[in-house]
Amino acid sequence: MHIFTPEDLVQYLYNETSRKKSAAIEAALEANWRLKEIFDVIVTAHKRLEAFEISPRKKVISEILAHAKKRMNELHTR
Repeated sequence: MHIFTPEDLVQYLYNETSRKKSAAIEAALEANWRLKEIFDVIVTAHKRLEAFEISPRKKVISEILAHAKKRMNELHTR
């Protein structure tokens, strides 16, 4: 029996595994309750992360744009 890592399970969750590996993971999830528990934790974490709406503060964006403008002006004045 193949031993699957958490990384394998994440790849499976994101449909990044081959058909053969996906089938092997599915069979292992049905046969191995411990692996199924680990996969359930990964799925729960994935759902929680999807719920976050992360974006930088407007101040941070303004500072980045100001810095970029300053650097562009420095490059053009040389």
